[in-house]
Amino acid sequence: MRKYTCIILEDEPLARNLIEAYVSKLSQIELVKSFGRSMAALDYLRENEVDLLFSDIQMPEITGISLLKLLKNKPLVILTTAYSEYALEGYELEVFDYLLKPISFERFLKATEKAIIRLDEIQAAKGNTQSATIIAEPTLSPESQIIFVKDGTKLVKVRLDEIQYIESLKDYVCIHTPSKKIVSLQTMKSLEASLPSSRFIRIHNSFIIAYDAIDIIEKDRIVIQKTTIPISDSYKKAFKEFVDSKKLGI
Repeated sequence: MRKYTCIILEDEPLARNLIEAYVSKLSQIELVKSFGRSMAALDYLRENEVDLLFSDIQMPEITGISLLKLLKNKPLVILTTAYSEYALEGYELEVFDYLLKPISFERFLKATEKAIIRLDEIQAAKGNTQSATIIAEPTLSPESQIIFVKDGTKLVKVRLDEIQYIESLKDYVCIHTPSKKIVSLQTMKSLEASLPSSRFIRIHNSFIIAYDAIDIIEKDRIVIQKTTIPISDSYKKAFKEFVDSKKLGI
C-alpha cells in the first residue's frame, strides 16, 4: 500500500492541531510539514514535491487562493475555510475538495479517501499500470467515430461515442467511458485540439465533456449520469453558444 505525503497550511493553532490529529489517524497519508505562515509554505512547495496540501484560505500574508495561483506545479489541494463563498474560485484553480469549518473527522475522511483514489490513479499512470497514452495526433477514422489510444506498443481503438467526459488529473487526464477509465500523460489543451469540436467542448479548466453524454444542464453545472460537473465562468459563453448551435442543428 503506497503512502502519500502531505503538508498543512493553517494559521490558527487549534485548527492546525486538529488537522494534524486527523492526518495521524490515516495510514496512507504522511505529514511532512505543517505551516502557520503562507510564505513559508510557498517557499517549501517551490523546492519540494508533496502529494497533498491541506490549506486554509484566509491567511495573514497571502491567502491560500493567492498561494495556489503562484505555484507552477500544484499538489492535490483540499481547501479548508469558514467561508463558503470561496468554493467557486477554488473550482477555477482545480482544487480537489473544499472543507467547511468546523471540520468533522467524517467529512475529512471522506475527502481524503477520495484524494487517495485520485493519487492512486496518477501513480498507476506513471507506472504504466493499466494506463494508456493518447498519441499527440490521434488517428481518426474517415467518419471521425474512433480515436486510437497508444497502450505500450499497441494502438487500441476507443469509440468517440463512448467517451462521456475527460477530467484533468494534475499532469494527467482521465478519459471516462461507461465501462472503463483511461489515465494518460497528456495535457488537456492538446487533447481538446484532437477531438471533434462538434461533439466535445471544454466547460472548465478540469473538464471536457461530450455533448451526447449530457443528462441535465443547469445554470452553472451539467450532470452526466450521477456525476455533476461545474461550468466555470470563463467557459459559460462558449458552452451556451455550443448548446444553441445544437438546437439549431448546426
